[in-house]
Amino acid sequence: MGWNSWDSYGTTVTEDEVLANAAFMAEHLLRHGWDTVVIDIDWADPTARPHGYNESAPLLIDACGRLQPDPVRFPSSAGGAGFGPLAARLHELGLKLGVHVMRGIPRVAVQADTPVLGTDATAAQIADPTNVCEWNPHYVGLDHANPAAQAYYDSCVAQFAEWGIDFVKADDMLWPYQVPDIEAYSLAVQRADREIALSLSPGRDLSAAHLDHLRANATMWRVCDDVWDRWDDIEPNFARLARWAPFAGPDGWPDADMLPLGRIGLRAERGEPREGALTLAERRTVVTLWVMARSPLMIGGDLPTSAPETVALFTNDDVLRVLRESHGNRELLRERGLVVWSARGPEGERWVAVFDVSGEARTEPFDTRSLRLGPAPAAVVDVWSGQSVAVESVHEQSNAARGVAPGSSVVRVELEPHGCVLLRA
Repeated sequence: MGWNSWDSYGTTVTEDEVLANAAFMAEHLLRHGWDTVVIDIDWADPTARPHGYNESAPLLIDACGRLQPDPVRFPSSAGGAGFGPLAARLHELGLKLGVHVMRGIPRVAVQADTPVLGTDATAAQIADPTNVCEWNPHYVGLDHANPAAQAYYDSCVAQFAEWGIDFVKADDMLWPYQVPDIEAYSLAVQRADREIALSLSPGRDLSAAHLDHLRANATMWRVCDDVWDRWDDIEPNFARLARWAPFAGPDGWPDADMLPLGRIGLRAERGEPREGALTLAERRTVVTLWVMARSPLMIGGDLPTSAPETVALFTNDDVLRVLRESHGNRELLRERGLVVWSARGPEGERWVAVFDVSGEARTEPFDTRSLRLGPAPAAVVDVWSGQSVAVESVHEQSNAARGVAPGSSVVRVELEPHGCVLLRA
């Protein structure tokens, strides 16, 4: 649970902006479980710009070809300090620091033919220029037939550990699925002197056939491409998460991508500054779906400038309890523009989320047994509001609601367009 700079700042985030979001998180969100701040791509590019990548970016590297923060945007990194001082400041706040990396080795290191730390090899000797990223021009692949390729990853992660980094988002790993790089980077993390969580991206077309390999090598892995503040981006994740949620747990976490919520687009890849194009009902749906699927939660919006009603979505402890304590999470129904999920709690609770994906306001009656709330639940609560929900008894066929048999208990769910209701019994 944390914040990532990408949706707000793209490749251009500064140290002051990271610290502002960290301070907000420490003051308002940490007590609710949010504790990780992630600096996304191109923190080593002194020429970074909004809305895209520079074709020949002069990424800053050290004598061994390892990325170094741009000291203009990250002043505390000057003099070879790297992210050490920034990590120390976040740790003082009770937070963790994460950074983004790309698969492979920077082109500038290959061009300079820098030595690989701890080996007799050089960057050019371990590079594989035939395996390049399709969307970012700054890196080339590694030739893992050369043992020095592993040594290069080891040296990069060892430096992160020295800086105090707690989380690494490793990109261009899953599409196409890069088995040697995933295993090599995972081994580097295992060898580090510090516990580091490893996140793999992006997850376009990711198959659950890779589940065992992912669990063996990563903390979390994306199951989709980038998700932005459009319903067309949100809706496909219902099906993806229905496939992946049953596998979420301590062995590894399928990741539905960042929450594109709050003040985004300040200097990002897409669009202008905005409070997101999703309605408040759609924002609540995003949080509910991610929580019911037990996806990692990374807020994309700039926290200090996000609307209070959006920030409030991140501080409902009863909702977040589903993320932390539920099990058996799965989709029950997908019909007539409705999607229903259920989960169980550690003390016999039943959670059910009912979503409208049709875009039409509606009131729907449900037999409580079809929602796995039991035949006659003593109490049902709307988790978002904390209010009790009426449970009706249906005694006669003439009074029976559509699809509900006499003798049943019924809850009536009122849904806004693309909205949801989260119930607990």
